[in-house]
Amino acid sequence: MDGVVVNTEPLSHIANKKFYESLGINVTDDVYATFIGNSDKNIIQKIVDKYNVTTDKDVLLEECLNYYCTEFDNDPTLELMPGVKDLIVDLHTNGMTILLASSSSKVKIERVFTRFGLYPYFSHIISGQDFEFSKPHPAIFLEAVSKSGFSAQECIVIEDSTNGIKAATAAGVYCIGYKSEEDSLQDTSLANEVITDFKELSFERIRDIK
Repeated sequence: MDGVVVNTEPLSHIANKKFYESLGINVTDDVYATFIGNSDKNIIQKIVDKYNVTTDKDVLLEECLNYYCTEFDNDPTLELMPGVKDLIVDLHTNGMTILLASSSSKVKIERVFTRFGLYPYFSHIISGQDFEFSKPHPAIFLEAVSKSGFSAQECIVIEDSTNGIKAATAAGVYCIGYKSEEDSLQDTSLANEVITDFKELSFERIRDIK
């Protein structure tokens, strides 16, 4: 979702910086880049381990999500990624099954789907909150394949993060890497192909991928 469906990365970065400052820790951009694609729960675990934070992890997760929700609710400029709504409607109209498999917590997914009216287009919404391991572990994509009713070979993942692409590859799913200017620190080289604009994709284009 984040970085593919909606450009929440700048908003998340602001919220997370405020959260880290409240903890008195300095998370560098290089370290932050390694968090992209991880679930919120796993990011909290990494912060606890790396910075020796002693606060209860459930409390930290709730505080982190509160910072995010405050930024989200007070940002009127947030938009879907250019062209992605047209692609979603195109795929749905032509009968293609669409699922969301996001590392984000459920509260984040619910806010995005409600704000942009996305619920009608997706058959399943899968949150990283429900998994012990987050991307690059393939668990979330294996679950998405299972819920889709198709085989891994019949599915396609669109991902923008290094961890997400690794997860899709590990799940045996063809991966289209989405490279935007904001994600310069994310390596898309392991994807089967890379796009920079959703206009490069359509129902026919995706249907015909071998």
